[in-house]
Amino acid sequence: MARDSGLNQAIEAAGGVGALARALGIAQPSVSSWTRVPSDRVVAVEAATGVPRTALRPDLYGAAGESVAVDPVDRARAEEYALLSHLLMSPPSAETLGQLARLRGDATAIGMAHLELAAAADADVSAVQSEYFALFIGLGRGELLPYGSYYLTGFLHERPLARVREDLLALGIERSDSISEPEDHIGMLFEIMSGLALRRYGGDEADERRFFERHLKPWAARFFCDLESAKSAKFYRAVGHLGRAFMEIEAEAFSLAA
Repeated sequence: MARDSGLNQAIEAAGGVGALARALGIAQPSVSSWTRVPSDRVVAVEAATGVPRTALRPDLYGAAGESVAVDPVDRARAEEYALLSHLLMSPPSAETLGQLARLRGDATAIGMAHLELAAAADADVSAVQSEYFALFIGLGRGELLPYGSYYLTGFLHERPLARVREDLLALGIERSDSISEPEDHIGMLFEIMSGLALRRYGGDEADERRFFERHLKPWAARFFCDLESAKSAKFYRAVGHLGRAFMEIEAEAFSLAA
């Protein structure tokens, strides 16, 4: 099957299939097998190539998805979820680290975490990519297992994963054949939350709050605490700090809204 126009734009912008694969930190055959950019890779491809998500996957991020007015606070929240999703789903490229190094902050918890992440991004890209491998892939397994099932039951592919799949089906979100990770991977859950915050799928804030409370509130903050203290974490210690601070703010905000 031929590639769609969005994927072709991304490949051209990256300088070829191999270059795009390297920018994403994945094997070239994986990209070669795509007919369109997988939903869990849209944010990463956008960051790596500069091709907007509306061009990469107009079915998910097209004009219809932007027709609903989005509150600036929700848009900022969506961007935070998308940033963390990108960093947790794949190792950052040199371009991504350069963008992160330009982050600005303020005296708020999130602002301070942004400043820490910007400082951590001033690092050798190969060292950060090796750190990602040690943390999340490893020889056999990584230092951390970023899955809801594991954190809630101690095992992979358990009932928490089934609950995620049930809720994704209810939201009309289908799994792409090119996705190898279980849907309870924290990076995938964060991508879903980004879309919910932008009202790209789901009905209203109640859907967003329900998804957060069912699939992230019970374990995400604990995962980020583990990431902060992981032996292999240097750059990702700052990612853990940002994620933990963000989850604490989200949990409090949803509790007040309820």
